[in-house]
Amino acid sequence: MAWRRGQAYSQDLRDRILAAEGSARAVAMQFLVSVSYVVKVRQRRDRKGEVTAGPQRSHAPRKLSALHEAIAADAAEHTDATVEDFRAWLTAEHGVYASAGLMWNTLNRLGLTVKKRRSGRPNRTAPILPRPVELGASYSRS
Repeated sequence: MAWRRGQAYSQDLRDRILAAEGSARAVAMQFLVSVSYVVKVRQRRDRKGEVTAGPQRSHAPRKLSALHEAIAADAAEHTDATVEDFRAWLTAEHGVYASAGLMWNTLNRLGLTVKKRRSGRPNRTAPILPRPVELGASYSRS
């Protein structure tokens, strides 16, 4: 059974849980749900007389969702823009404040990158530290 955040369990499952006898822990194990879910379903029935799920709340739209097309167009036009440039552009053009994290996540969600150049070839392999010298010997760069 696939459950997704923000969605209620099916009414069929709720009905089977309410019809099941036994402790909340036993019913939860039987139907592969959490104990707290069983308790909450039973409390809702006992306190309010309701056996259906309540309305889902707090589904606020993303702050920049209306501007996704404008952001993508600006990113295509200004390929060398940084996150700070995008933030300044949003404030100046659209009057919308966006934090650096919000801007970064929005660009990532749109599949855009703020990387300025492709990766170069790997660095050559060389020891970072000089070779150890024997005790009593002086170190000289050669």
